[in-house]
Amino acid sequence: MKTLNAIRLKGNIDRRVSLDISEGRVGGAVVLVMQNGETVYKQCFGTTVPNGDVPVGEDTIFRLASMTKPITAIAALIAVERGLIGLDDPISKYLPMFSEMQIAELTADRQPKIIGTAKTPITIRHILCHASGIGCTELGYHYLAQMTDEELAALSASVDAYAKMPLSFEPYSRQAYSPTAAFDVLARIIEIVTGEEYGAFLQREIFAPCEMKDTTFSPSPAQWARLIAKHDYQDGKATVAPTREGCVFENYPTTHALAGAGLVSTIHDYKNFASMLLDGGVFKGRRIVSKSSIDQMATPQIYDPLQKGRSLWGLGVRVIVDEKDVLPLGTFGWSGAYGTHFWVDRENKIAAIYLKNSAYDGGSGAKTAYHLEEDVYSAIS
Repeated sequence: MKTLNAIRLKGNIDRRVSLDISEGRVGGAVVLVMQNGETVYKQCFGTTVPNGDVPVGEDTIFRLASMTKPITAIAALIAVERGLIGLDDPISKYLPMFSEMQIAELTADRQPKIIGTAKTPITIRHILCHASGIGCTELGYHYLAQMTDEELAALSASVDAYAKMPLSFEPYSRQAYSPTAAFDVLARIIEIVTGEEYGAFLQREIFAPCEMKDTTFSPSPAQWARLIAKHDYQDGKATVAPTREGCVFENYPTTHALAGAGLVSTIHDYKNFASMLLDGGVFKGRRIVSKSSIDQMATPQIYDPLQKGRSLWGLGVRVIVDEKDVLPLGTFGWSGAYGTHFWVDRENKIAAIYLKNSAYDGGSGAKTAYHLEEDVYSAIS
């Protein structure tokens, strides 16, 4: 195990983020790094509104976007451990409307054309490693864009709509990221097997034992007041990006427990979640999920040639598989469309989190995500 140099780490991150703030590329952020269970670095930067006068603090709430997915993955693994579902169960076992799925492709004029019927049943594992064909690629986005407000309003209504959409490919013949739809299907299955609303299941099984008091799909009025504005950067200046009223992620209302992208949280809460992952499924002596389930989560489920690159999909997280990457082999984590980013490095007992909400620099390719990785591992010895 290598040790972080706290002084060098602070210099690296302070310099980088302060410059981004001063030049308007980031409106407000919180960065945290821990090692061996101790916080080595934590700092709040900027304001909750670009050019505003409310400083970002540890109680500032951020849209997690796809950093919701690892939480849903843990929820699924809890259900697996209790024998409620199996990773290789076909989803049609719980949702019969997914038993006979058509496959389509876009024609030259960008219109969908049915090309056949799927031969491979979609499994829960396929969903967790983005190989289901549900709600992905340009074809999937074409159909998702046509969903009505009624279909978007609730998890069950959305899943019913997804079942009527063709797949983008034969399940587990390709890998393509499903931003929202596939993980909604998984959450609906959890509701069916537990008899409990998905958000309530998360609250009891993960949020309460991990002391995540501000992590929710449906912010209270007091939590809305602490939600950071979505930052944008246009013509070299910081500005506020518009958001739809009553929605945390895109046009999905908070009445919909959006299992792939709909949670909000704070640095305190997500630190607790990351600590649980780093400690093999335990938080403050409370067992959330088994170590073997964390091991499974952090094991690549995708193989070459389904996916290429320096990381492969585990269960709801990317896993580093290339020794040339900044992050060590086996490190796992994920990012969000609005610039959130985290990883867990079990070899060096490090976890790091970057929270911001950006309309222009997000996802796993965000500059701030890569910069944090560089800044952390250049401070290690």
